[in-house]
Amino acid sequence: MRHPWGVLLGLAGLCLLSLAISLTSGSVVLEATEVWGALWRPGPDLASQLVWELRLPRSLAALTTGALLAVAGCLMQVLVRNPLADPYILGISGGASVAALLAMLAGVSGHLLTGSAFVGALVAMLLVFVLSRGHGQWNSNRLLLTGVVLAAGWGAAIGFILNLTPDSGLQRMMFWLMGDLGFARPGALPTIVLILGLLASLLLARQLNVLTRGELVAGSLGIRTDTLHLAIYVIASLLTATAVTQAGSIGFVGLVIPHLIRLLGYHDHRVLLPAAALLGASLLLLADIVARTLLAPQQLPVGILTAFIGVPLFLYLLYRGSRQ
Repeated sequence: MRHPWGVLLGLAGLCLLSLAISLTSGSVVLEATEVWGALWRPGPDLASQLVWELRLPRSLAALTTGALLAVAGCLMQVLVRNPLADPYILGISGGASVAALLAMLAGVSGHLLTGSAFVGALVAMLLVFVLSRGHGQWNSNRLLLTGVVLAAGWGAAIGFILNLTPDSGLQRMMFWLMGDLGFARPGALPTIVLILGLLASLLLARQLNVLTRGELVAGSLGIRTDTLHLAIYVIASLLTATAVTQAGSIGFVGLVIPHLIRLLGYHDHRVLLPAAALLGASLLLLADIVARTLLAPQQLPVGILTAFIGVPLFLYLLYRGSRQ
């Protein structure tokens, strides 16, 4: 097994390479020298407009969203103690989707649409927390069941809204539901949430390592499991809410990426979390490149590409795990 710093540096290099490919690829292919010149000496030329107004904002949004989902996936798998858990398993994306679709139905766009999705995600997060805790102890099974039931309810609400929507607005809604980076823009808030969430997760990394061995083991070593569960839930939920707000529901990134890092032999969350963030950012950016260029000038929702990549990859991981 390679030294962790070598893996992290390699994944950071993969992010930079993916970013370079993203800036040069598209309906109009740019040379590396043109991109470099546009970055350092922006002007009114076509290359500068493509880089600064279209490709760079979308690429940075893809990097941020992929990292958010990957870190959230790592935390959710520890929280519910289930390797099949992903950031959307507790229905947070469903709440964001319902709020976003209602905003679209009302003709809202721009920052108001983003704000509506974020509020919907926070409402879903609060509902899961209150209903799963109740008056008793908060355990992973009750949390998981509550999230699954609420996710089904959000799904029914989404179907109802789509049934009421005129045909002219259906395509926009479907793109959002399948995950689309076309209108995503990198802002200060997603970056701040990612940095703070990753730092907070790293501070809990030793406790996460112990919690993966079971609550009894963690409790016997003096870890307050209730407090740790709450901290994991809040951090993972905020990361998921921010990702969904920025790009809609993009599947399989938060599910597959932690497994890939563990496949490399890194189970320590002090390495797993930053490595997952870097690999998740690269995977989503590469998927977005394919989504933009496969049928250019027509663009595909990036969620379709992540599903095409994630489904066979995850089936392979399951098959490999069963053989081991």
